[in-house]
Amino acid sequence: MELRQVKYLNNLTKPGMGFFSDLTARRTLQGYEIMNMMRKGQFHGVAKGDVEGQVAFVATLFGVVA
Repeated sequence: MELRQVKYLNNLTKPGMGFFSDLTARRTLQGYEIMNMMRKGQFHGVAKGDVEGQVAFVATLFGVVA
């Protein structure tokens, strides 16, 4: 890792910098696609427009108490 002399150049969290690996990019894009499929009602068990159902489903996936 390179430490830059100008403080603001050390900030590597800007969204425009892209992904650091193909694996990270693939997983992020898959997550976007799944969320869009749920929103459109293309996912079994979650109806289109049922925001509460979508939140409950995602919370169940990640083991979060909603």
